[in-house]
Order: sequence, then structure tokens, then C-alpha cells
Amino acid sequence: MEAESYTDPADSYILERNYEFCGRKLWISQSTDSMLSSSSFIWDAGLALCQYFEKQRIIFSGMKVIELGAGTGIVGILAVLLGGDVTITDRPNVLKQIEHNVAASIPASFRNRVNIRALSWGLDHTQFPTDYDFILGGEIVYFAKTYPLLLKTLQHLSSERTIIYLSSKMWQDFQINSFYEEILPKHFNCQLVNRNEEDDINVYKVTKKIPSSGNQPVT
Repeated sequence: MEAESYTDPADSYILERNYEFCGRKLWISQSTDSMLSSSSFIWDAGLALCQYFEKQRIIFSGMKVIELGAGTGIVGILAVLLGGDVTITDRPNVLKQIEHNVAASIPASFRNRVNIRALSWGLDHTQFPTDYDFILGGEIVYFAKTYPLLLKTLQHLSSERTIIYLSSKMWQDFQINSFYEEILPKHFNCQLVNRNEEDDINVYKVTKKIPSSGNQPVT
């Protein structure tokens, strides 16, 4: 990884880093615009998800993919470079940063396979399809008040064949364990597929539970 600093035409200080995953090069910039808050950072959990794709040799060719809470867009950009038709989402004020990184990292001939859209969990998620092959999220589980909104969004976007990859640093102060061990398992199968002990980062593979066709539970 290489890094350099520069100032963009709008006088916004930007740190640009060069990454390589799966033989693809990515140029990812992060702005210090205070309005972007946590979205301006390249989080280690996002990098861990990219590394997992590399380790498992995951290819998204012909797959319909959506990234949630993209921030810099690094995970979704890699998914495009690995063949996916990818929708990269975040709050409206973050989209400019994503657009910058898409332009820097994705060749013009591939850009017909990337769509950048605003998505607010639990609010406008119904404006999106329900048949994604993959849902990706790197470091999007960290604020307990958003957990019900994220769950509602995941339920809408996924079918029983959808594979969801979520990567999180297991911060003790943010009840992250409760999301993966108590909240998510109510509606999804949740499997820990990679654990980085040194950085305390987990990668989970998540699939929707098939509704029981038996009798309704007694209440």
C-alpha cells in the first residue's frame, strides 16, 4: 500500500492510498470533510473483507451486488473489478467521495456495471430490489440504534439465495456481539468465516432463514 496527500480543487484535504487485492489496483481517497464523519475513513474491517475475497478467490461475475454504508466505496469497487454489477450506497452527502474513487479505480469500460445511490436504512430501502445475489458491508455494525434499521434493510434486499458478507471490528463498547449473536440470528443464519485475532475483526457469511412450513408456534 502506498499513500500520498494532496488538496483537491475545493480545498478539501484528501489522503489517497493505493491498494491491491485479487490482482486489481485500487486508488482510494478519503476526505477530511467533517460532514462525512466516519464515512471518510478507510476502516480495517473493510480491508479485511477485501482480503477475505482475495483469500477465498471469490468472483462476482454476472452477480447482482449491493454494498451498504460504503464510505469510501472500497469494497464495492473491488466487487466491480471482480465482475459484479454493483450498486454502491451510503448517505447522500457521501456519494461525491464514492464517485471520486470509482472514477479513479474503475476503468471507463467497466463503469456501466456500477451504480452509486443514496440509501438510508429502514427509510427508503423499499426503493431497491429484493433479489441481490450478494450484499456487502464492511464496518457498518457499530451503532446500536441503527441495528433495527439495518436488519429491516437486509430483510428487504435479500432472498433466500442471497449471500451477505459483513465484516466488523468487535468493539466492546458498541454491543456488536449482540447484533451477530442475538439480533441477526432471529431472521438469518450467521456463520463466522474468518477471524483476525490481532485486529479483533470478524467476517461473517449470512443467509436468510427459510420460513417454517409447519404449524405456527404457540404464543
